[in-house]
Amino acid sequence: MSAYSDHGPTVYLDHNATTPVRPEVVDAMLPWLRDHYGNPNSVYSLGQRARAAVERAREQIAALIGAADASEVVFTSGGSESDVLAIAGGAWQAHDETKGRRRKVVTTKIEHDAIRLLAGQLRRRGLDVVEAGCDAAGVVNAGEMKAMIDDAAAVVSVMHANNETGVLQPVAEIAAAARAAGALVHTDAVQSLGKMAIDAKALGVDLLAISGHKVNAPKGVGALYVRRGVRLSPLVTGHQEKNRRGGTENVASIVGFGLACELAGRELSSAAAHALALRGKIEAGALRIKGARLNGHGELRLPNTAHLSFDGIDGHHLVVALDLSGVCVSSGPACSSGASTPSHVLTAMGISSILATASIRVSVGWGSTDADADRLLALLPAAVEKLRAAAKVAA
Repeated sequence: MSAYSDHGPTVYLDHNATTPVRPEVVDAMLPWLRDHYGNPNSVYSLGQRARAAVERAREQIAALIGAADASEVVFTSGGSESDVLAIAGGAWQAHDETKGRRRKVVTTKIEHDAIRLLAGQLRRRGLDVVEAGCDAAGVVNAGEMKAMIDDAAAVVSVMHANNETGVLQPVAEIAAAARAAGALVHTDAVQSLGKMAIDAKALGVDLLAISGHKVNAPKGVGALYVRRGVRLSPLVTGHQEKNRRGGTENVASIVGFGLACELAGRELSSAAAHALALRGKIEAGALRIKGARLNGHGELRLPNTAHLSFDGIDGHHLVVALDLSGVCVSSGPACSSGASTPSHVLTAMGISSILATASIRVSVGWGSTDADADRLLALLPAAVEKLRAAAKVAA
């Protein structure tokens, strides 16, 4: 069912922020909310039915991310928790096992805020945290990052695809260097899931974070791939998830997450081709506007993501203007897009603060159509020009 505005059905073009839950996923979840309410850790049949459903979902998710075994999938509350469990849990485990010799976390300047804010916490608690930069196209400088990895490194973390620009990162190259130095390797693959093929084994990572609501499953459920043999210091203590993450599993949401991953895997090739065609159409139309530019690598990007800047406007104001006409885009990551402040990602790319705040992100996904792209492109030129005119008057 579509959302509606005063202008008819809402055109939703912010799939990197969150995604609509697919009807099949809702249908699969309902029995676990209404009838099959057993605790999956209980030994009687009601609980064991729930346990079987959780394990089936674990297998579905493992298949989509290339895990060697379903037991390597640990359920969490979402991508942010998965990131923190991977980095903090891995760092403290390595720190304790080496009596403080491994005390360094190596990451990048373009990570999600879950990791950026964690970095500050870890510094305050005595760990060394270093961050590699990126080039003007938004690709992490692998050489700089590899030079930071030494025998003090506990965890090395680099995202798989940037949530703002969609730019893909050299994870496998960095992972090889980190593993050679004896460090754990983590990648935040939250934005990649369901948009492109992910193979944890081929990437060479020990830890990989994903989230349900980015792949047409509910909010509040995620997972962390933990390569067999890797030990983490748990953040939430308890015996669930083989002592790796305490708390009774969210059965209904896990079931939905599992099915969403299975559907995404079946449709991956066709969905990526469709997204790429829509993205191309949107970019071609938007770049006809005077003073428009594309941010991020032209090719090494998720197929669904376009990040655009328009001289002389405020991106947040453009988001509001489009919303008033029933079109949803964003001016940055969902966790911080309510403020007209320069994106840390664009700043790391060397983009000026003026141009960085004149940007929007358009991201297509399941349910996006050519008509959606047409609607955006019909509104965008006039909206940009109106904001430019207002800015000139204000000046």
